[in-house]
Amino acid sequence: MMNEVMSYLAQYGYLAMFGLLSLGFLGVPVPDETLVMTFGGLTASGHFTFWITFMVAVLGSLSGMMLSYTLGRVIGKPLLYKYGKWIWITPKRLKQTETWFTRFGTWSILIGYFIPGIRQVTSYLSGVYQLKLRVYVLYAGIGSIVWCGTFMLIGRALGHRWHRIMPYVHGHRRFLIVMSVIFLVIIISAAVVWITRKQQVTSEEPVS
Repeated sequence: MMNEVMSYLAQYGYLAMFGLLSLGFLGVPVPDETLVMTFGGLTASGHFTFWITFMVAVLGSLSGMMLSYTLGRVIGKPLLYKYGKWIWITPKRLKQTETWFTRFGTWSILIGYFIPGIRQVTSYLSGVYQLKLRVYVLYAGIGSIVWCGTFMLIGRALGHRWHRIMPYVHGHRRFLIVMSVIFLVIIISAAVVWITRKQQVTSEEPVS
């Protein structure tokens, strides 16, 4: 699989990045995390520019999620249960994600980015439940930026060693999930600390 991906990247560059991630978020079984880490590693090797690659990755993932949202809104839940298998969405996975979506609401879109198999289905369910488009775009956009940034930075940090690490990462999805959760917790914690400090500074400012 990764040999084919590298071939596409060599031939089509940024266009391949965009297309592969769009398909991955649409439901096609593409190793999304491995792909984005590979993109990061390639930027460290000088094959691609980091910020252009980052923007292409974000736009690619968002395009796939927007198409999923639109399909969910158009075809509805009954047809998704019936024909979802054609886009690798099984009834079991759909039911699990529906429980997740009902419990966590819009936050499931953001958190679901970091859970393989969940992020694709939350997009469809957002459309099925007719979540407001601006709300969906907000959470999907934030999730895409954080998710793409996280795995690209990991790949870039690995530098020239990324091609040695990728086979191990691709074969251990549990490792990916644990690593994703750790980075998500770090990011959320940093955001909470920043917001708290900002509020403290604001409250300490003298009132004129």
